[in-house]
Amino acid sequence: MSFPNQRPRRLRTTPAMRRLTAETRLAAAELILPAFIREGLTEPNPITSMPGVVQHTTDTLKRAAAEAVELGLGGIMLFGIPAVRDAEGTASLEPDGVLNKAIRDVRAEVGDGLVIMSDVCLDEFTDDGHCGVLDADGYVDNDRTVEIYARMAVAQADAGAHMLGPSGMMDGQIAAIRQALDEAGHSTTAVIAYAAKYASAFYGPFREAVDSQLKGDRRTYQMDAGNRREAIREVELDLAEGADIVMVKPAMSYLDIVADVAAMSPVPVAAYQISGEYAMIEAAAANGWIDRRAAITESVLGIRRAGANMVLTYWAAELAGWLKETR
Repeated sequence: MSFPNQRPRRLRTTPAMRRLTAETRLAAAELILPAFIREGLTEPNPITSMPGVVQHTTDTLKRAAAEAVELGLGGIMLFGIPAVRDAEGTASLEPDGVLNKAIRDVRAEVGDGLVIMSDVCLDEFTDDGHCGVLDADGYVDNDRTVEIYARMAVAQADAGAHMLGPSGMMDGQIAAIRQALDEAGHSTTAVIAYAAKYASAFYGPFREAVDSQLKGDRRTYQMDAGNRREAIREVELDLAEGADIVMVKPAMSYLDIVADVAAMSPVPVAAYQISGEYAMIEAAAANGWIDRRAAITESVLGIRRAGANMVLTYWAAELAGWLKETR
């Protein structure tokens, strides 16, 4: 027998052969589009640090949702930016507030053709930019915040959200939200838990996207970047509290966490390809340093390969269009 007797390259000889033997594939149904709506806009407002992403008006958000249905996307995750903020984030509870109205508008536009998800967190609604209400010492009061989250969840479910995304990393938030939903008659409303959400340097562009008022940082409630075992503990707690899906955020720098969670989770696993990941690839591509389409595709494929069943990505619609072209 000639040397070498093992020739893995035989399965890479042609595009057709590589397609046939691919271990991981992308599908539009696995992609979720994060979308921002800002109260009071008459025209969509471009986000400078995230080229191609905008703060939507009501009309442009509805069009984006309708396009998502046409492209076969799995879902849309809505974030609202109110005109007025306060220490308690009270605009988050208003039935006609920016986020709850957006949920109703999108549900009226697409019905059940798309999983409509919404962010259950106070950071867009508080005047200090924190994910919860502060106590006299400036520390986020976990239990008071969780009480508000439960009310937010019911308001969003009343507005028509299919799935709620508690993202504040408060202890006990999933159990409180699940109980509140069930008591309000929303037993079929699902919860996608931001179970392992890290205090990351890559959130910067998102803060422009939601016009964040953050003072200080979120290290007392979001996870430390060096911790791996703690992620499994957080996921186990959210599963015990009733999470239907668990999420790791960010994705790029935490693919080991995605893989760990995928290996132990009995429910689907999501990963969020966040704003900084998006901005870096767009900036490098704009400078001609990388192939934009190839880099985007590879980055999302890598998240799926790590074990995520679904990916939140700002490229969801564009990537789904490419997938349609190559069928």
